[in-house]
Amino acid sequence: MTTKQGGYDISLHTVREQLAQAGIELHVIKKRVKNINFRLKPYTLMVSAPAFITMAQIEQAVAKRVPWAIANHAQVLEQYKRKRNPSAQSSTADSPILLWGVEQLFTLCHDEKIAYYRHQLSEVMPSLFEKWQPVVGAHANEIRLKKMHTRWGSCNTRARRIWLSVYLPAYPIECTEYVIVHELCHLHHANHSRAFWQTVATAMPDYQHWHNMLAGKTGKLD
Repeated sequence: MTTKQGGYDISLHTVREQLAQAGIELHVIKKRVKNINFRLKPYTLMVSAPAFITMAQIEQAVAKRVPWAIANHAQVLEQYKRKRNPSAQSSTADSPILLWGVEQLFTLCHDEKIAYYRHQLSEVMPSLFEKWQPVVGAHANEIRLKKMHTRWGSCNTRARRIWLSVYLPAYPIECTEYVIVHELCHLHHANHSRAFWQTVATAMPDYQHWHNMLAGKTGKLD
């Protein structure tokens, strides 16, 4: 089931993939309520809808909420962490470092960790793009790093500019490779259509494993 919005086909599958890119899982249930209700929780967007609402109406309502969920997820995570550990000083306290999924034998404060991850990602980024651009058959004009809490990567298709999250080095390097492949594939397909995911799968057949890890199913963002 798909519905039209802004000239694009919107489906729950498409919405799920958009949210998964930000580490958010979508859960939709029908129950005895009067309106479609949304509740954003850590790594989850809960949607409850009246039994009489059609799937097309649900799809359209959820699609409109995707930007809101992505934009507010970082704040929800921060509030959740504060409730679990009110005394934590995330900006100053030292914490263990994961590099490419392996815990290191030293600690860094938050700002030092960002600088460290930025350096590590900058070191491997040229070779990874050199490896995957010919495979995907698309080349970026510009590659930048950014401290993104709710996205692992983004692509400006018109400028052919790709952004990567500085938090990626905490995960196995294959996760960074998947994000690179994902964003390069957007240079062929601007949305998350079936053709887009087929292009991703052709370039990287095991992408789903790394996708799931970044989506929070087997790993979460610190």
